[in-house]
Amino acid sequence: MVFEDKMIMNGEPDEEEEEEEEEDMVDPLETVRQKCEQSEHCVHARERMEACESRVGSRSETTEECTEELFDFLHARDHCVAHKVFQSVK
Repeated sequence: MVFEDKMIMNGEPDEEEEEEEEEDMVDPLETVRQKCEQSEHCVHARERMEACESRVGSRSETTEECTEELFDFLHARDHCVAHKVFQSVK
């Protein structure tokens, strides 16, 4: 019985090894998104979004939201990502 347990354990990777492999994996989409966020168009959209957030945050009573600025930033980033993501995926 002990011999059979050893054979089964030797054929399967340890849980620790599986966890280490998962940590090493990097999502290429996240990498491309980070690079695209540094582009000129995305930086401009982010600045507009942050200015809106600070303006809204400084007021105690306002109905203004920064939804349009957020969507503009996400659109600019996703437009950049759409052209680059498939080059990094194999």
